[in-house]
Amino acid sequence: MVIQMMRVFTEKEVMPIVSRMDHACEFPKALVEKLGAMGLMGAFIPEAAGGSGMDLLTYVLAMEEISKAWASLGVIMTVNNSLVCDPIHRFGNMEQHEKYLKPLAQGKLLGCYALTEPEAGSDPGAMTTSATEDGDVFILNGTKRFITNGSHADIAIVYAVTDPVLGKKGISAFIVETNTPGFVVEKIEEKLGLQSSDTAELVFQDCRVPKENLLGELNKGFKIALATLDGGRIGIAAQSLGIAQACLEAAVDYAKKRSQFGKTISNFQAIQWMLADMKTELDAARLLTFHAASLRQSGEAASIAASKAKLYASEMCNRAAYKAIQVFGGYGYMKEFPVERYFRDARVTTLYEGTSEIQRMVIAKDLLK
Repeated sequence: MVIQMMRVFTEKEVMPIVSRMDHACEFPKALVEKLGAMGLMGAFIPEAAGGSGMDLLTYVLAMEEISKAWASLGVIMTVNNSLVCDPIHRFGNMEQHEKYLKPLAQGKLLGCYALTEPEAGSDPGAMTTSATEDGDVFILNGTKRFITNGSHADIAIVYAVTDPVLGKKGISAFIVETNTPGFVVEKIEEKLGLQSSDTAELVFQDCRVPKENLLGELNKGFKIALATLDGGRIGIAAQSLGIAQACLEAAVDYAKKRSQFGKTISNFQAIQWMLADMKTELDAARLLTFHAASLRQSGEAASIAASKAKLYASEMCNRAAYKAIQVFGGYGYMKEFPVERYFRDARVTTLYEGTSEIQRMVIAKDLLK
């Protein structure tokens, strides 16, 4: 039912406008609001907390369908679900659930996740953004970089150092309202792909955050970040599935129509083998992603499965995008055809939510311990 709902939505609401909005780098505010009304901005949050109460596997299916139509919209959706709603649900108190989680899950508010810094990307323990206690508030100072939804978000999950002596064990997480004085959107990045999803640099200048907005326990933010990233990696794996499925469908359709040497190119073994590899690798990535989602849904340890899914699905997605353009030939290089967008959007999947190299480190560490 969810897959059918998503296909009707994307065919009617997304596909007619995606090319124009992507080329214009326009944020899809109206579509995000419609996703909220459909219950997809808090898909796997329980109904009592304002969400739709889907299981995680159903959410993955929905993410794949959205990302197949438009990866920019998919990443906006997955950040709000996996990186904002999920940690507030898992680590927030009842007051935070009522004030922030419900409107986020219902799509009435939009969230962003502020972890990465200019000198703290793959090593978040090196962050320098600080949070100093001052009476009934924490005062935040520092810079966060590459923040998806950063310029459009109402709520930010922000990580900051509360005890420098403890290193990464002295990091805490905060729920920050973006209209708080001292919260500054310093810069909007110009990117290769995901043109309609904003990526911002955020600066905190004596930003005063109430103590009741501490998420979880003091100095436990690093554990919250690691737990949250597992879900984020499953979300990016699902996004990768969607982009790759779009590549495969476009390549198959084009191969059946394009004629060279008196026959359609689908008759040539070189084309057939590319399509066969795309399909096989896509199915393998899909099973890895479903497995990770199932483990996390059941409460079992899912970190390694999430890393495997994210690693394989993201790299598979890039191979699929490369092959799709190869099938299209010179036409695939033109903005008139969607595979050009798929190729640009695919590239980031091996970078955010932990690079492929970080996923390999996680998997190898577990394998060798």
